[in-house]
Amino acid sequence: MRIDAAVLIESGRTRPYAESEPLVVTTLELDEPGPGEIGVRIEAAGVCHSDLSVVDGNRPRPLPMALGHEAAGIVESLGEGVDDIEIGTRVVMAFLPRCGECAECATDGRLPCAPGSAANNAGTLLGGDKRLHGTDDSEVFHHLGVSGFATHVVVDRRSAVAVGADVPPEVAAVLGCAVLTGGGAVINAGKPSPGDTVMVIGLGGVGMAAVLTAVSLGTGDVIAVDSLPEKLAAATAAGASAVYTPAELVDQGITAAVVIEAAGNARAFETAVAATAAGGITVTVGLPAPDARSSISPLGLTAQARTIVGSYLGSAVPSRDIPIYEQLWREGRLPVEQLISSRIALGDINAAMDSLADGAAIRQVIVFDQD
Repeated sequence: MRIDAAVLIESGRTRPYAESEPLVVTTLELDEPGPGEIGVRIEAAGVCHSDLSVVDGNRPRPLPMALGHEAAGIVESLGEGVDDIEIGTRVVMAFLPRCGECAECATDGRLPCAPGSAANNAGTLLGGDKRLHGTDDSEVFHHLGVSGFATHVVVDRRSAVAVGADVPPEVAAVLGCAVLTGGGAVINAGKPSPGDTVMVIGLGGVGMAAVLTAVSLGTGDVIAVDSLPEKLAAATAAGASAVYTPAELVDQGITAAVVIEAAGNARAFETAVAATAAGGITVTVGLPAPDARSSISPLGLTAQARTIVGSYLGSAVPSRDIPIYEQLWREGRLPVEQLISSRIALGDINAAMDSLADGAAIRQVIVFDQD
């Protein structure tokens, strides 16, 4: 079938992207789902730093590539052997599928699935195939097994998690990355005990999801840190007990038992480690440039018994964790709607990348025509 999709044709173009237009909304051919795959009509897709990192060249990927990895939609077709989901079901995309068989999958989310990671790096679905082509039959790669900036996708069944029809498409979309990553950094990696203060540094979509999740747990105070006043205001509205700029944090010597670094830069990581209380844990979930380097004191780790943990995708098992966040949302404890800073059209995608790069957005969500 023919679909519309935002395709990255060249990484590293100069900004503003609204003028250099690295992403082109174009018509592609989408194959029918193969064995173990499903076809999905996309309803909503979030714009994330993991998309921007491919656009700006920090995460090299094979090109041309149909971007987008945080998305939700309705199942419209089933490949051979898929009998555990019905057509018409709303699904959330999981951008790191789990094969369930490798040694990494046996770590309960701590390590990424090895075949899933290999497929993501190669720009294929989990089974190794590609279902996207140009109208001239040219090769087009998948982004993280999803390619959600499109009207329709084909994904491996293990890249989709069913949610209830009562979950709005925009909410469902952000469950698959922002909430899974930020929430998991708190629940799966940070594991705060009753009374522990949780601090979140960097209030983009992932960081704000960590704030919302920490507030929902009710274990202790929640501190939010960012340099932008509007993001600090959003964190206060989300229930943060206190908010600080990085400079204020350092000047006042504020620390916390659990510190989540979600900014994705080397300086923020240093700030997070320094703000971790004795005996506490620093969880780094941001993705800085590959050549970024930080300087920390090993003595400070040893003498104060601190721990640093890396958490990819919130150390999550999507099929286990997404239903947990779905239920928290349903109970009113996790107001995911607060993550959505704007709703945009697919044609706005290059301008959306500019907004993301400027740090001006929490979560921009592409809403597709549902007629």
